[in-house]
Amino acid sequence: MKRMTSLFAAVGLLLAAGSSWAADKVVFGTNWLAQGGHGGFYQAVVDGTYAKYGLDVEIKMGGPQVNTRPMLPAGRLDFLMGGNLLLAFDNVRNGIPTTVVAAIFQKDPQAFMAHKGEYADFAALTKAPSILVSKDGQFSFWQWMVTRLSFKDEQLRPYGFNLAQFLSDKSMVQQAYGTAEPLYAAKEGADVDVFLLADQGWSTYGSIIETRSELVENNPDLVQRFLDASIEGWNNYLYGDRAAAYAAIIAANPEMTVEKLDAEMAQFDKLEIIDSGEAVEKGIGAMSPERIKAFHDLAVESKIIEAGAVDLSKVADTRFVNKGKGLDIKTRLTGK
Repeated sequence: MKRMTSLFAAVGLLLAAGSSWAADKVVFGTNWLAQGGHGGFYQAVVDGTYAKYGLDVEIKMGGPQVNTRPMLPAGRLDFLMGGNLLLAFDNVRNGIPTTVVAAIFQKDPQAFMAHKGEYADFAALTKAPSILVSKDGQFSFWQWMVTRLSFKDEQLRPYGFNLAQFLSDKSMVQQAYGTAEPLYAAKEGADVDVFLLADQGWSTYGSIIETRSELVENNPDLVQRFLDASIEGWNNYLYGDRAAAYAAIIAANPEMTVEKLDAEMAQFDKLEIIDSGEAVEKGIGAMSPERIKAFHDLAVESKIIEAGAVDLSKVADTRFVNKGKGLDIKTRLTGK
């Protein structure tokens, strides 16, 4: 009997241990092919941070043939890396039950670039004869630039995400992702000036993290663990050894190389996109209702969205960030 009792006890312990080892499955979608700007998430996978928080995280890449955005409300993703807050406003306006729970980038990397020395500053771009802007840009930040910054629709030319026009005309200005197109231009031998829209008043956060509203309501612990682990991953990626994260990014997207990733991350640092603003004291991921409202008001004044179309109380939930998470890691790795 004692042997049987001991056996049952041993089996019970094994079952209990097995249940404690079972990590929560999480599927996280990015907005494009794997790149340096996704590195903190890959870091948290490869260095075991997600596992430490009881999570089994699968990263599902976006890309030219993969639209991850509808996968979130459909339940195929648990979290989604979005772009700027306009997308979140659209979700609320259209009754899509998602909410923003963190902002990895304090600045939107959206920028304009010009040939080196052709224009003295951003204001001088208002005199440029031609500015290449994508269709999405024409209905978002370009409207703000025309309404608030004295740009003119007469300058507008369609941008097809090809550098050929820009490279062939020294007076040409084009839209650019601050950590991408300037590097592509440099590879073609063109030295450029980069003007980040965030430095001109385009106040949206970038790389926002969205999840379903029901997940926030019914499983806030999962949301908190995912964000805490992701923020730790970003601090380790920015200030520690990136080699394993780089390897994971390159495995997912073979077009990347260590040299390309190093150049991209140097741009993030130069433009102060991630660890800046509110994140300096509140930690990566930080966001505030005041800044969200300010950008909403900017969008309304610029006629990007209609007044009263967005219930701001549904756009974001800030309870999971602003706690200084990861600052200890940064201090330990940098000595600052």
